[in-house]
Amino acid sequence: MSILLGVIADDFTGATDIANTLAKEGMRVVQTIGVPDSGALPEANAVVIALKSRTAPVQDAVDWSLGALEWLLGQGAQQIVFKYCSTFDSTPQGNIGPVADALQTRLGEKRTVICPAFPENGRIVKVGHLYVNGTPLHESPMRDHPLTPMWDSSLKALMGAQSQGTVGEVGLDVVRQGPAAISAAMAAIEDNYIAVDATTDDDLRTIGGALANSRLLSGGSGIATGLPQNYLDQGQLTSFSKPGLPAVVGRSLILSGSASVATQSQVAYAKARMPAIEVNLDRVAEQSGYIDEICDWVLGRDASDPVLVYGTSSGEVLRRNQEKYGVAKSGEMLENTLSQVASTLASEGFTRIVVAGGETSGAVVSALGIKTLQIRDEIAPGVPWCEVPGTPARAIALKSGNFGQESFFIDALEMLE
Repeated sequence: MSILLGVIADDFTGATDIANTLAKEGMRVVQTIGVPDSGALPEANAVVIALKSRTAPVQDAVDWSLGALEWLLGQGAQQIVFKYCSTFDSTPQGNIGPVADALQTRLGEKRTVICPAFPENGRIVKVGHLYVNGTPLHESPMRDHPLTPMWDSSLKALMGAQSQGTVGEVGLDVVRQGPAAISAAMAAIEDNYIAVDATTDDDLRTIGGALANSRLLSGGSGIATGLPQNYLDQGQLTSFSKPGLPAVVGRSLILSGSASVATQSQVAYAKARMPAIEVNLDRVAEQSGYIDEICDWVLGRDASDPVLVYGTSSGEVLRRNQEKYGVAKSGEMLENTLSQVASTLASEGFTRIVVAGGETSGAVVSALGIKTLQIRDEIAPGVPWCEVPGTPARAIALKSGNFGQESFFIDALEMLE
C-alpha cells in the first residue's frame, strides 16, 4: 500500500477527530491503534496512527512518534501531520515540543507550522493566541485540567517552553491574502516553528493550500482541512464519499471517564434517560470483586436499554480522589476499571460502544484488542462513529471530553437505530 498522507496523533480521540476531517474532505482513511503490524490494511489514501503519547514520559512519546514516522515513510507517505489537541494539551516539559523537534530533525525540515485551530468547536488562533469559545486558553476550563493544566494562551510561549526551537508568527492579515502570501511570509521567517492565525474554516483551507509542499505540519484536526484538495488538484486523489455504518446488532454501552465540563453535562443528560452506574474509586481500591459487581448490574438491565457507566465527577469529587490517591493513580484506577468493564461486556454482546475521554478511550480500545478503525458517519464535529473490522459488526465512538452537545450520547446511539 502506498499512501499520500500520514498522521501521527498523540491520543485516540484526536486520531478519530483528524481521520474524520480527512474523510469528510474526500480521502479514504484508516486509523490504526499504534504502529501497524505486518497485517494488511484496508485500501487508504491516508493512515492515522493513534498513539497514547500525550501524557507519556517524554522519551517514550518521542520514541513512539519516531517509530510511527518510520512506518509511514515506509508506506510512501508524502506528507506528515503531527496531530495534537486543539487546546494544545501539554506541560512546560512536553510532549508537543520534544516530539515536534524529533520529527523535524528526522525529516530535515527547517520550518513547521503550528495551528491548533478548530473553529467548528470554538478553538481559534488570533494574534498568535489560542482561544476556546472566545476565552483565552489559560482562562478557559483547561486551566484546571488534571494532567495538562494550560498556563498561557500564547503559542509562542507554550511551544517555546518545551521546544529546542524558536517560534515565529503569521497573522490573520497575511492569511486572508491567500496561499501565496502565506508561503512568502513563512519563507521570510527564520524560526523553526510558525504559529499561523485561523478563525474560520476558510482560513484553514487557505492555510492548507499554502502547505502543499510542506513535508511536516502540526496542529489540531483543522490543519488537515485543506490538504485533500491539494492532492485533488495534483491529480493524485479521486474524491471519495465514505460509506455509512453497516447494521450493528447488539447492546449499547456508554463509558465516560472524562472530567470535562462538557462531559459532565452530557452525563447528567444521559442519566435522566437511561440506566446509569457511577464508579466509586474507594470501592475500586478496597473491593477485588467490584468490577464484576458493576458488570453484573449492567447485564441485569433490560437488553433494549443503553447503559451508562461513568466516573465523570464534579470538581470537588475529582479533587478529593486526586488528594487521596494521587493525580496519576486516580486516573489510572478509573481507566483500568472502565477498560475491564468494556472487555467483559463486549464479550457479552455489547457491540455499540461510546467512550468519553482521551485517556479512557486509549485504555478501552487497548483492552478490546482493536487494531484498526474505519471512519464512518459523524456524530458531532470532531467525533465520528467508527467501524471495527470483523464479524460480528461492531461500532465504537471515541469522544474528546470537551466535544459534543449536551445530548451527544443519546444522539450517537439514535444514529444506529
